[in-house]
Amino acid sequence: MKTRSSSLGALHPVLFFAAMYVVVLFLSIFICSSLFYSFNSDTVSVGKRVEIPAEKPSFAVKGTTAAIVH
Repeated sequence: MKTRSSSLGALHPVLFFAAMYVVVLFLSIFICSSLFYSFNSDTVSVGKRVEIPAEKPSFAVKGTTAAIVH
């Protein structure tokens, strides 16, 4: 009886590393592009100082009153 042989078993390490290369390449492109866009965004970053407009004066009483308890 003739045995069935397949060369796919010999290529298993090569196919595994090729698949891992594709996965790592995809993830590195995704991570690098997200870092690039986060560093080059137009939003306010931590190092920039932002001027906040002053509040308009209000006429509400901002004091405390003492309560006398017997």
